[in-house]
Amino acid sequence: MTVLGSADMKAQPPAQFRAPAEHYDRFMGRYTPVLAAALADAAGIRPGMRVLDVGCGPGGLTRELAHRLGPGNVAAIDPAPQFAAACRDRNPGADVRTGVAEQLPWPAAHFDAVLSCLVIGFLHDPSRAVLEMARVTRPGGTVAACMWDIASGGMAMLQIFWTAARQVQPAAPGETAMAGTADGDIAGRLRQAGLQDVTSGALASRADYADFDDFWQPFTLAVGPAGHYLRTLPPGQQAAVRDACRPHLPDGPFTLPARAWYARGLVPPASQRPGARHGARPPRPQPASTPRSARRTVTG
Repeated sequence: MTVLGSADMKAQPPAQFRAPAEHYDRFMGRYTPVLAAALADAAGIRPGMRVLDVGCGPGGLTRELAHRLGPGNVAAIDPAPQFAAACRDRNPGADVRTGVAEQLPWPAAHFDAVLSCLVIGFLHDPSRAVLEMARVTRPGGTVAACMWDIASGGMAMLQIFWTAARQVQPAAPGETAMAGTADGDIAGRLRQAGLQDVTSGALASRADYADFDDFWQPFTLAVGPAGHYLRTLPPGQQAAVRDACRPHLPDGPFTLPARAWYARGLVPPASQRPGARHGARPPRPQPASTPRSARRTVTG
């Protein structure tokens, strides 16, 4: 859930992920409970497994895994010290560490499954990270990841924000260039890393909001690309973006839907991994609240 931005284990996350864990909770964490359960189901997580959460953030997916497996069977890692600390506090007994996806501090074939939720788009080197996730997964084990559907506007909260931002600043960057945000992108990366029996699809999530201010205020906390971009604008333009968001949302409580693309694959035997025949190092693949009855669901 956080940028895992360097092979250097001491690398610091960028400014957009240096906010307190509570700020992340208000911005994106409210979508995590539903999405984490959907990803765990899609990955086939079941009792008796040992599982790693890569890019755990404050621990939303870690919590779901610990509930299913017991915290002693769950490990997690994030480069943001405050997020790792929050994850550790919220999931006592889990093995939570500070570090990056491109250099995981666990031995080969250590886990039955490795999951990554809303992270691959922020990685400095997604291809290397997928190889690392496969390395620490036992042969026959599962690697699975998901990322918001930004390319076709399936994540309503971000779609509303970036549409409004471009009304104020037509050159606003958005998030469509990020890895994993288009259908099939994650699946292609898993295949390029040598994973087998790759399957993919969409996961549904949602979040409830008390009112428009509950939607808008988390953007002002400078979390993630959208919040960080908003912070770079002068006050007048920030207000203009807020005003441009307002017509897209109702008065009173509402629910926003969100769609994420996911893929899962199985780790092949060591003898079938890229470069194994020649004893070579595997190559880096290239990128390919209010009662619900009173709420409205906003579809765009």
